[in-house]
Amino acid sequence: MLREVAVEKGLRADARRNRDLIVAAAQELFLEQGVDVPLEEVARRAGVGVGTLYRRFPDRDALLRAVGEQSLRRLVDLAETAWQEEPDAWHALCRFLRGSVALRLGVLPAKLQPHLHQRMRAGADLHELRQRVIVAVLRMIERAQADGVLRADIGPGDIALLMTLNVYTPPGMHNEQAMGRVVEIMLDGLRADVESPLPGAPLGEDDLRRYTAVRLPPTE
Repeated sequence: MLREVAVEKGLRADARRNRDLIVAAAQELFLEQGVDVPLEEVARRAGVGVGTLYRRFPDRDALLRAVGEQSLRRLVDLAETAWQEEPDAWHALCRFLRGSVALRLGVLPAKLQPHLHQRMRAGADLHELRQRVIVAVLRMIERAQADGVLRADIGPGDIALLMTLNVYTPPGMHNEQAMGRVVEIMLDGLRADVESPLPGAPLGEDDLRRYTAVRLPPTE
C-alpha cells in the first residue's frame, strides 16, 4: 500500500514538473516569437513530448490561459511582497517596477491581452489576479504621491505603460545592465522633485484596466 502511494505521489510530481516546464517554455517562446508559435516548438523547448503537452493543455487557449495566470501571479507576488517589505510606498513602487521590467512580467500581459480577450473568456482566477494587481499598483501610487515623493502628474496607466518598457529591444541590447540603466532613468523621471512638464493628461485607472483587460461586473 505504501509503495503504491509513493508511486502515485511520484507520478503527480512528474506531472507538475512537466506542466511547469511547458509553461516556462511557452512564456519564453511567446516573448520571442509571439503567441502563434507552433506548440511542437513549445514541447521541444520544454524537453517533453508533444503528447505530454497536449495531455496537460488540450489546446492553445488552455496554454495561453496558464501562461497569463502565472504571469499575473508573479506580478501580484512582486507587488504585495514589495509593499510588505519596503520601508515606504516609493521604494515599494521602485522595487515593483524594477522586478517587473527585469522579469519582463509587464510584457506578457500586454502581449497576451488581445488573445485572452478575443479567443476565450477569462476565468474567475484571472479576473481576481488582475484586480489584485490593480489594487496593489493604485495603493503604491496613491501613497507615494501623498508622501510627496512620486510626481503628482503620474497616473496608473503611466505605470502600466512603463511596465512594458522592454516589450521590444534591438537585437543584442536586451541584457541586465542595459535594461537596469533604462529603469533607473525611468525611476528618476517619476520623482516629484523633477520639474520637467509632461505633455497631455496622466494615463488613469481606466487605462490600467484596459492594459490588464479587467472586465468587472456592474455594481448594483
